Amino acid sequence: MEEEGSRNRTETRGLVFNIMRYSTHDGPGVRSTVFLKGCPLRCLWCHNPESQVPQPEMMYFREHCVRCGACVVHCRHDALSWSDVPVRDIEKCQCCGDCVEACPTGARRIAGQEMTVPKLLREVERDRVFYEESGGGVTFSGGEPFCQPEFLEEALDALGAHEIHRAVDTSGFVPTETLVRLSRKVDLFLYDLKAMDSERHIRLTGVGNRLILDNLRALSLRNAQIVVRVPLVSGLNDGSEEIEAMLQHLSRLGLKHIDLLPYHEIGMEKHERLGGQRPVERLAAPAPEQVQQIAARFAQEGFSVGIGGRQ
Repeated sequence: MEEEGSRNRTETRGLVFNIMRYSTHDGPGVRSTVFLKGCPLRCLWCHNPESQVPQPEMMYFREHCVRCGACVVHCRHDALSWSDVPVRDIEKCQCCGDCVEACPTGARRIAGQEMTVPKLLREVERDRVFYEESGGGVTFSGGEPFCQPEFLEEALDALGAHEIHRAVDTSGFVPTETLVRLSRKVDLFLYDLKAMDSERHIRLTGVGNRLILDNLRALSLRNAQIVVRVPLVSGLNDGSEEIEAMLQHLSRLGLKHIDLLPYHEIGMEKHERLGGQRPVERLAAPAPEQVQQIAARFAQEGFSVGIGGRQ
């Protein structure tokens, strides 16, 4: 009743598509990772394609479907039809949730739920004991958390008031003024760096990297706590020239913490659950030996190196 009544008041609302509890790879300690919808990048390897558009989206988990047909019967918009399995007409679907409520096995779910900051705080406060015992906290990810700056700032303020450690996983492709203004409210940045060559960055993500590099420098000049995260994709950004350019650039900025994140195929599965709306290329991770060689090269220059995330 409290949430329903709150709709009559002006409150900042965020669009959250997942809260992952007991996360151990998105910052120090045990954490709750809050995934926000919306992203300005279109990375070829996107692990969270459901994060890209800033609206709720329907996902279909075929492996949970028992083919009972309840979703088709209860769809008020005639967006579902039957062809051995339920088939969704994306143009007609309003993401109203009728089929989700009708499904007895959870085969249909909506990615993206409105949430107020007080509700989010209640959710993450449930795990405070784990934060305190492990030195953990809350990490905002996505998508790009800065695509929802008002909600993110209010959430950071609330967590700070409750003395909960705050991390933000960002692509860096955000307005510099917003990033700098909120930086004093962030205890740790997990900063994605996908490629140093601008043309390669455009091919891989759809955007150039000038703003990303400028923002990284702006944060480093303000002595922000930063762990640079590099997704490694075979044949795309794992070459020696690219790695050396990255190493030299980070060294000049005085940044010495890096996480290497070898590619994995979870995005392919999610792409299918979204109905194949946004193609995700089938790529590959570098060989484990190559990842170790890259890690050793950074370590040789005094970097603290994590592989697959950081605790």
